[in-house]
Amino acid sequence: MQHIFITPANLRASRIGLGCVTFGREIDETAAHRLLDYACERGVNFFDTASAYSQGASESIIGRWLASRRPAAGSVTLATKIQPPYEPARITEMVGASLQRLDLATIDLLYLHQWHATAELPAALAALDALVQADKVRTLGVSNYNRQQLETALTLQDRHGLTCFSVVQNNNNLAVRHVTEELRDFCAAQQVAIVTYSPLGAGFLTGKHQHGVQPGSRFDVAPGHQDVYFHEESYRRLARLESVATRTGHLQAHLALAWALHQPGIASVLVGGRTPAHLDQALAAQAFDDPTIFAELAAN
Repeated sequence: MQHIFITPANLRASRIGLGCVTFGREIDETAAHRLLDYACERGVNFFDTASAYSQGASESIIGRWLASRRPAAGSVTLATKIQPPYEPARITEMVGASLQRLDLATIDLLYLHQWHATAELPAALAALDALVQADKVRTLGVSNYNRQQLETALTLQDRHGLTCFSVVQNNNNLAVRHVTEELRDFCAAQQVAIVTYSPLGAGFLTGKHQHGVQPGSRFDVAPGHQDVYFHEESYRRLARLESVATRTGHLQAHLALAWALHQPGIASVLVGGRTPAHLDQALAAQAFDDPTIFAELAAN
């Protein structure tokens, strides 16, 4: 498994990361620990969670896994996220709660989960900087930001002499693409690492929801995902994926994963799942690299 280093803190992150949104919601603690063990055995060392995932249950499950497995220092990179509003006292409180659930002294990578007007308050940015200075957080990032929002944040941090965001995490797959060329170019110029999530579009790109939401699926458990994917443009892109898969003899999921894993300028791609087989699917897709097929899949 290839590893990259996210600057400036030089966090070691595998090319494929494990998204832990399913923990405590779609799979129980035993299954989650089995998946974490399996990931580590295959060189996946980058784990992503959030305080909002199952009201903190995902963080707690990971915390108990860390306590029981005791991985060597630096061998695992853990990211989590906090929710708005981003008021100074609340930021400190939320990070403290995450540290407690994770049973850690320091969070490797802390994201703001989404843009909010309060994220541009100098006091909020100063509170994040204070967490870095206190060694409670190593690296700061943002999630679900566009280029303009990221540029504004970095400008404010630079103006006030504060620790800057050095990672952005956005949704990016064949159906929904929130890593634009504009964002990619800006991040390259600013040395901001890009992490993407949902390479299968929460299951949309498998085609299993063509005739209605499947019971127990992500779209059933978290209905908010439906608005992100169930629209004309996504269905048009899904139809193209189906056509290419039929013609080439490859599974839709294999092609969708391979496309996401071979996008330029991406540091790591987060893959969610319920079983080790889901991780195996991504590992197999990483070995498939066909620029001609990828260009056809992405054609507008």
